[in-house]
Amino acid sequence: MTITLKTLVKTLGGELIGDDVEVSRVASIANAEAGSITFIADAKYRKTLAETRADAVILAKEDISFSSLPKIVTNNPYAYFAKVSALLNPKNTAIAGVHASAVIGLESKLPASCIIGPNVVIGQNVTLADGVIIGAGCYIGDNVSINSNTELKANVTVYSDCVIGANCNIASGVVIGSDGFGYANQEGVWVKIPQVGRVLIADNVDIGANSTIDRGAIDDTVIEQGVKLDNLIQIGHNCIIGEHTVIAGCVGIAGSAKIGKRCRIGGAAMILGHLEVADDVTISPGSMITRSLKSADTYTALMPFQSHTDWLKTAASLRHLSELNEKLKVLEKQIAKLELKN
Repeated sequence: MTITLKTLVKTLGGELIGDDVEVSRVASIANAEAGSITFIADAKYRKTLAETRADAVILAKEDISFSSLPKIVTNNPYAYFAKVSALLNPKNTAIAGVHASAVIGLESKLPASCIIGPNVVIGQNVTLADGVIIGAGCYIGDNVSINSNTELKANVTVYSDCVIGANCNIASGVVIGSDGFGYANQEGVWVKIPQVGRVLIADNVDIGANSTIDRGAIDDTVIEQGVKLDNLIQIGHNCIIGEHTVIAGCVGIAGSAKIGKRCRIGGAAMILGHLEVADDVTISPGSMITRSLKSADTYTALMPFQSHTDWLKTAASLRHLSELNEKLKVLEKQIAKLELKN
């Protein structure tokens, strides 16, 4: 697909400065070729911008002087670049219909506009809205509802009674609605607690490959609109993830945690159960959150890495920290007495 810069500006906004050239692909500054459009969203790339072989660039007003190329000026070059990429790389459109190998349960409602791939299993009383795409090998349990234009890639599992909103993208290997980790101890024996809640997923949610979202024990697990989840994320039963929160890969959120709106959670962070995280919180990668975060801020709970030998010394010091603290208190009292005498 080829498109002119003038057409891009007419479609997406922004200001065109320079010639109205045609572009057919998006590319990074370093790897751009003729016919490409690139972007700059960080000042550290200003020097390399002069060396790019792209035919056009997307940039902010303050970066105009760093390139003589035809340019589109916008307040958010990164987001604008994403929209250009979507225009130049439209989704492949498959033919609507149900593959002959699919198994469809009784009383399930599938509009003619849906695409149901090979070896899909759909339970009873399932409701799909217009334009839903179910990839090969997916399993959809009884009484599930999926709203319009949502796509499940191959081998997604959705357990019974769950609800998925419109315009969601769910990657391969995702499991929605499996039992939460709920057990009661009776005289040393673990008794399973039935998990009878659902998973409710709102509109415009993306879920990365092999992520899992447990169903509620009693109440529902809720993923609010616009949430973006990376790969290999675990969300425990009864969690609530606030709207437009973004969570990077390998994060674990224990049961009944409540995450606010517009939060940013870095990769491999861990959040303990029953905690509350306020709106607009940022959690640094690898952090262990052990208490509720009541106000918007950036929170970090990391130990800088060291050589193994140095870490053993640090660990030994930590073991004696309480003892050293008590000695310090004694010394402070002794110094205070000496100061009074003088």
